[in-house]
Amino acid sequence: MGIKKDLSRIRSKVSSPPSNLTVVQPSPGQLFLSFLKLGLTAFGGPAMVAYMRRMAVEKKRWLDEESFKKGVALCQTVPGATAMQMSAYIGLTSRGIVGAALSFIGFGLPAFLLMLALSIFYSHAYSLSAVTSAFSGLRAVIIAIVAYSTLLFGRTNLKDWRDVTIASLAFLLFWLAINPIITILVSAILGLLLYFREKFPQVSKAEPKKKSNLRPVLYISIIAGLGLGLLFIFGGRLFELALLMFRIDLFAFGGGFTSLPLMLHEVVSVRSWLDAATFMDGIALGQITPGPIVITSTFIGYMIEGLPGAVVATVFIFLPSFLLVVAIEPYFHRLSLSPYFQRIIRGILCSFIGLLLSVVVRFSLELTWDIPKALLAVSALVALLLKVDILWVILAGVVISVVIF
Repeated sequence: MGIKKDLSRIRSKVSSPPSNLTVVQPSPGQLFLSFLKLGLTAFGGPAMVAYMRRMAVEKKRWLDEESFKKGVALCQTVPGATAMQMSAYIGLTSRGIVGAALSFIGFGLPAFLLMLALSIFYSHAYSLSAVTSAFSGLRAVIIAIVAYSTLLFGRTNLKDWRDVTIASLAFLLFWLAINPIITILVSAILGLLLYFREKFPQVSKAEPKKKSNLRPVLYISIIAGLGLGLLFIFGGRLFELALLMFRIDLFAFGGGFTSLPLMLHEVVSVRSWLDAATFMDGIALGQITPGPIVITSTFIGYMIEGLPGAVVATVFIFLPSFLLVVAIEPYFHRLSLSPYFQRIIRGILCSFIGLLLSVVVRFSLELTWDIPKALLAVSALVALLLKVDILWVILAGVVISVVIF
């Protein structure tokens, strides 16, 4: 859960293991079970990367420190949820494409199952007064959480007038209901133009050539394409849901929270599959489950098409970033040397600040405010700024909402 923060501090603060450390190859079963166990307590989004390092580098010695750091850099660049991508990277480095799939599925499975259970409960129990009260107050807390994410993301990426310009334009375009993907593409072009004279940090050119993963990626893509074809023939709205989630993840630079503006625009504004209030409830449920915030896709899929919708939405919201990590990993070092690539990424990251801000404004306008809700939102924002764990903020919000509202 949470946004794709700048994880460089994780790479710089951790202590390196001894240089004579022997790398151990895990079995496929060890990878799956280890990440399944980690996924049960995967609260905190990118913060889970530090726990992955402790497990994979220090305790189990599946890869060395340098390899882990390269994985963090790759997952900061590729769109999608950082922690999910790191699970795939560790599995890929340890046991190839099979290891990547097992680690990825094991880490995400607990979040999917819990979100599915909560979605079923929500759809049957929402009329209960206590549930209605809880979600009434939680919407104010969610606004505070998205505002906090906007502040964090802005503090990391807004460095001069060019960054502010791209972020402001993105906010305006989104507010005018311009397709978010067009906004991202415009921001990428502006990145190429505005950062033309910018000197980015140089990357060492010493890197051994790695075996390509394009063949297994192609096979998985063909299978996914066949699945989409079947959904097109038999699934009706399931096909549209799968295609939408796939496209959202492809453009989710900056982590899970940057998917929210795209989901909100497409699910609420364009297709009217859900209203904004229900969408906010889905975000609230996503915050109290382990795993990335994009697990909200499970809730959206279930509310639209039941169990098949939950499965389809979840698979296709995670598939693109998994394929990108596996496909790009052998070439990432050379790609990161390109100044054009770095300019594009900077422009895209700035655009998501505008998109996040638009979500804050949109959610704020959707909520019927009163003094208790305003105080609850301010209190939640202050707690987050004071580094209180987001899970405790959500749980406190539930208790307070039930008592007050």
